[in-house]
Amino acid sequence: MPSSLPPEPEFGAALPAPARNQPVLDFLALRRSASAATLTAPGPSRDQLDDLLRLAVRVPDHGKLSPWRFVVLEGEAKAAFEAELDRLAETHPDAEKAKGAMFKFRAPPVAVVVISRHIPGKIPEWEQRLSAGAVCISLVNAAQAAGFGANWITDWYSFDPRVGTLLGLEPEEQVAGFVYLGAVGEPPLERVRPDVAGLTRWWSP
Repeated sequence: MPSSLPPEPEFGAALPAPARNQPVLDFLALRRSASAATLTAPGPSRDQLDDLLRLAVRVPDHGKLSPWRFVVLEGEAKAAFEAELDRLAETHPDAEKAKGAMFKFRAPPVAVVVISRHIPGKIPEWEQRLSAGAVCISLVNAAQAAGFGANWITDWYSFDPRVGTLLGLEPEEQVAGFVYLGAVGEPPLERVRPDVAGLTRWWSP
């Protein structure tokens, strides 16, 4: 299936100047992650996921390092990975809590593991990790704009080194999050939002 996105611009091409885009503003004003436990099939197809990942990587990336990569879990492979997580949960220091958290992993038909890569050099590690976080939320927003539910989660399995071994993490890599994708089984409810005015200070000398 051909991509539903416009062709990528050539390197160095002039892009359109920003203009007010009310549908995008409306979308962001109501953006709300769907509960991972309510995500159901169908998830995005491979062609659709290719498009979503293409959108997800259009984020700030100082030094053009691409300090992130993806591992996709779906179908039988996701089921096999889940079985490994269940086995590891049994030996977790807080096994009951670890097993209880697995419901977030089970329901969604597709999981995209966003892996943050630190590439040693002149670009600070902090900036590279921030870029990976930007990829996570960009993927969530792209999926929701495409009509899917999405949720970005880190749980015990994001930090367990044994899971890192399953994912093939290198020494400079860590999991930025599991982004769960699927159809929305029930609409998300609005949550309490931060007091932006109380969190903002206008600096002056």
